[in-house]
Amino acid sequence: MSHAPNSLAARDVAYAMHPYTNLALHEQRGPTVFTRGEGIYIWDDEGNQYLEGLAGLWCTALGYSEQRLVDAAVKQLGTLPFAHTFAHRSTIPVIELCETLIKIAPGDMGKVFLVNSGSEAVDAAIKMIWYYNNALDRPEKKKIISRKRGYHGVTIAGGSLTAIPLMQNDFDLPLDRFLHTDTPCYYRYGKNGESEEEFATRLADSLNDLIEAEGADTVAAFVAEPVMGAGGVLTPPATYFEKIQKVLDRHDVLMVADEVICGFGRTGNMWGSETYRIKPDIVTCAKQLSSAYLPIAAVMISDPIYQAFVEQSRKLGAYGSGHTYGGHPVSAAVALETLKIYEERDIVGHVREVTPHFQTRLQGLAEHPLVGEARGIGLIGAVEIVADKSSREQFSADVKAGAIVAEKIFEHGLIVRGLPGDAVATCPPLIIDDKQVDELFDKASAVAIT
Repeated sequence: MSHAPNSLAARDVAYAMHPYTNLALHEQRGPTVFTRGEGIYIWDDEGNQYLEGLAGLWCTALGYSEQRLVDAAVKQLGTLPFAHTFAHRSTIPVIELCETLIKIAPGDMGKVFLVNSGSEAVDAAIKMIWYYNNALDRPEKKKIISRKRGYHGVTIAGGSLTAIPLMQNDFDLPLDRFLHTDTPCYYRYGKNGESEEEFATRLADSLNDLIEAEGADTVAAFVAEPVMGAGGVLTPPATYFEKIQKVLDRHDVLMVADEVICGFGRTGNMWGSETYRIKPDIVTCAKQLSSAYLPIAAVMISDPIYQAFVEQSRKLGAYGSGHTYGGHPVSAAVALETLKIYEERDIVGHVREVTPHFQTRLQGLAEHPLVGEARGIGLIGAVEIVADKSSREQFSADVKAGAIVAEKIFEHGLIVRGLPGDAVATCPPLIIDDKQVDELFDKASAVAIT
């Protein structure tokens, strides 16, 4: 496909390198250039309207025209556009945001460390885990376990936890100290005759065996998304986290809840940890923290971990890590206003009201002969595309069945995402209503898949 000289598409191809994109194909087809958004809809530079069925990248919870967030940014830009939080300095938005996060945090969190993205939050958590064990004089207890198909960002350390081949191949990942255990997908990996609870027991036993084989004195933490997002919207089998938690407690291994996608109402509770009764020692969050209007993320840690940091900083002179834009006052102000809106409008309550209809329509897609499973919780879901429904046989990887389906749906004015395992995911803004849910699934159902 050729593009008019000096067109937006031509200029993009000439100068921009895109993430998670087939770069060779992009040179031929170029980009879809989005120019404006309103509510749950977004428009391209040719005037085409799309229902944003993935909330950007699982993040624009309040849609595209929330004026209060714009006003919060403008006000802070006009008051104090930047100040850092190094060396005993702070700002009003940072103080109020951290206070609010701790009040609503899952588990027993004590302190908030602000960064700029989910990947940074995971990376910061990894450094904290290593720092913590050094503070406790446990220099060998440094290995970190994630799950196959788990997604935890793309920094060098976070990318080592992200056990998805595309995101590690030829990047020389994973690094040492990073281990991977079973994917908790009952549909794909459960054995014939095995109940969900039995599957969960098997996976917990497998994790226990891995820790014991490595040596519990070398394993520091287990990192998990409550719902595995980019890995295919994989919801855990019944009793899974309860059984995993017992294994971690037995071996004194920290539980890190990666709430980057699930946090702030997506699963029908403020946190996925609440939905699945996870007891985290560390929580990472981002995305819906500011409804994606500005980059911001956070790591929340329990007080025992923080107290170990206090003693270590006394010994070393400071906690020697931070980011120039971590705790940026404008981003913090927007995040704080986002949390106020969630509370004032009872966004979590709205998610619970809309969820039954959303999940019913999602399950309706399971009737299609190429859909092996429809799965989800709250306002997040996916269908898994299969070559044979009865045997669950998948298409060969080179077919890219999930990506093809997502592209066909896009042509009908609906944005979804093809994921590993040929899953096609939807995760709309949390403000979606029942009528818009019907519009979303009507568009998805209108696609001819043969």
